[in-house]
Amino acid sequence: MICLPVDIPEELCIIDDELKAIYHSKNTVCIWIFKTRDDRNDFMNVTAGMDKATREDYYKKNYSFE
Repeated sequence: MICLPVDIPEELCIIDDELKAIYHSKNTVCIWIFKTRDDRNDFMNVTAGMDKATREDYYKKNYSFE
C-alpha cells in the first residue's frame, strides 16, 4: 500500500465513499462525485479503459452538477 499525505477538504470527506470515483495519473488525482451509487457504478463501467480527458468529458455530459 502507498499512502500520500494530503489535505482533503472536509466537504469531500463527508460524502459517502460509494458516491465517489477516483482516478489518478502521474500528476493528478480526480475525484468524481455522483448523486447515486448506481450512477457511480454506471460511470465506472462505461468509462473503463478511457483516458482522463475522455472520461472527464463523459462525466461533464452525463453527471455534472454545474
